[in-house]
Amino acid sequence: MATRQPDLVLITWSRNPLVPGSARRIVSVRIIGNASPCRQDLRPGALLSIALACLRDNDVGFRIVHRQKTSSISGFLLLERH
Repeated sequence: MATRQPDLVLITWSRNPLVPGSARRIVSVRIIGNASPCRQDLRPGALLSIALACLRDNDVGFRIVHRQKTSSISGFLLLERH
């Protein structure tokens, strides 16, 4: 029996540099495997907070395995579900 591979979601995000404290918005997403039922929240321009709320929900089961800021207004997150 083959071991099930984890689902991975890589999200890059940025803030509006002209608006201090602006919300983080998704720039791009790469899904390896399946991101159901959150796929509709994983699109460029969507709020990162909404996507993370869905992905980290107990029924969905993703967890952040790596996060990094690439500048003062951008960064990325890698989430994994087993």
